[in-house]
Amino acid sequence: TCKLNGVEPFAYLRDVLERMVNGYPASRLADLLPWNWKPAVNA
Repeated sequence: TCKLNGVEPFAYLRDVLERMVNGYPASRLADLLPWNWKPAVNA
């Protein structure tokens, strides 16, 4: 699914798992699906 949506699979998985471990709200998990995902921006 990542490749079909132009997303690099390893970067996607790493980012999504990190967000989930750090308390990403369960009500917004749909935002983390490959077709909705936007990489985190580090400030």
